[in-house]
Amino acid sequence: MFYRRKSYIVKSHFVENFNEHFNKTNLPNQLKQGSRMVGRWMKDNQDHTFEIFAIWEYDSYEHYIEIEKNIKNDTAHIQRIKDWYEKNGGREHVFKEYILEVKNEEVRSTLY
Repeated sequence: MFYRRKSYIVKSHFVENFNEHFNKTNLPNQLKQGSRMVGRWMKDNQDHTFEIFAIWEYDSYEHYIEIEKNIKNDTAHIQRIKDWYEKNGGREHVFKEYILEVKNEEVRSTLY
């Protein structure tokens, strides 16, 4: 199995918008392509930002790469993403004003 942790630092006033976008746009497409979500959580950083993160499970690293390729080739999904960015001032604006950090990391179990 391959596990991935995708995390964001998001300004507090943008959290609701960001979570709605995830639930309506990103989650359905990830699931449609075969991603398996372990869970998604958020933590108040007490500095007007939240850390929002999800753990995803895949059969293998190669399976993850295949799914990501399929997502990037889904033109209708890509257009929904572009439309959301434009609705919020454009991609550059969103990453300057609302989403302060993004990480996409492999995580490994410590269980034997």
